[in-house]
Amino acid sequence: MSDAPVKTPPAQAGQPARRPPLKVRPTAPIVPSANVSGNALMLVIAIMAFLACLTLGAVSMVRATAQSWQSQISREVTIQIKPDENFDMDKALADARDLALTFDGTVEGNIVDRDATARLLEPWLGEGLDLDELPVPRLVIITIDEQNPPDFAAMRAALSEAIPQAYLDDHRTWVDRLVAMARTTALIGTGVLVLVFSAMVLTVVFATRGTLSGNRHIVEVLHFVGAEAGFVASEFQKHFLKISLKGAGAGGLLAALCFAVAGFWQSRSLATPESDQATALFGTFTIGYTGYVGIAAIMIVISLLTTLTARFTIMRTIYEIDQIRSDPARIDTYQN
Repeated sequence: MSDAPVKTPPAQAGQPARRPPLKVRPTAPIVPSANVSGNALMLVIAIMAFLACLTLGAVSMVRATAQSWQSQISREVTIQIKPDENFDMDKALADARDLALTFDGTVEGNIVDRDATARLLEPWLGEGLDLDELPVPRLVIITIDEQNPPDFAAMRAALSEAIPQAYLDDHRTWVDRLVAMARTTALIGTGVLVLVFSAMVLTVVFATRGTLSGNRHIVEVLHFVGAEAGFVASEFQKHFLKISLKGAGAGGLLAALCFAVAGFWQSRSLATPESDQATALFGTFTIGYTGYVGIAAIMIVISLLTTLTARFTIMRTIYEIDQIRSDPARIDTYQN
């Protein structure tokens, strides 16, 4: 191989000389990212998305916990037998259990033995309690079918006739109170969610409009060179859609990570005072697939909201520019 330069053959007579090929420069985006960075808007969207997702997850968690409590209470009834002189308690407990199981809708019956009864009273009466020294009632727990519960009135009458010292507690009072508390808590949580979501909507709208108002000159230049309003709006939509997706994605993923970390901590710290107190107060820190679907929905709503706000603001800005061009006296009106 020779390193000598290759000579270009001269152009033939009658043929024009070939021009060098034109090099097309890479096109830049219509909306300059350096001018319309939207970092502040992205931060605002991330914060509001995080708060909205946290509120949604908390409401879902409270509802699930209340439903679990209600199901656990309504799944069982208790037969309480008071002690009496010359009264065979063990036989009465067995008779009450057998009688309750004869009714349709009952699934299982368990007698709370003496040791379990003593453990129930330990927080108030201390250890080493002798049940023979105190008139402590004994309990029989009957598991019922929630879908087909038994006739509690007939069961109560049969128990009172067979064992006068027996009393049937179907926990109806507790269930009614729990249902009222669950509904009130869910209503309060829903109200807080509506307030947070409303604040998020207003914040995103004003932050988007504020970011666009600082870049009005870009819209004016594009419109003056002949770009159509729909084209300008679509370019700004794409830019703000990217900003909103980044902000909403960051806030939503951070909220989901908080619930995942809290659930992992709770599962790793079972039977500890901290975990027991947190579980008793808030239930399990799991929001289920519906909670994560709700977080994803909030992210989508925030992105669409920001995009539509950007389009509306751009179209309104172009309309104002056209009005001012047709009548310059209106500039004071739009500036005010």
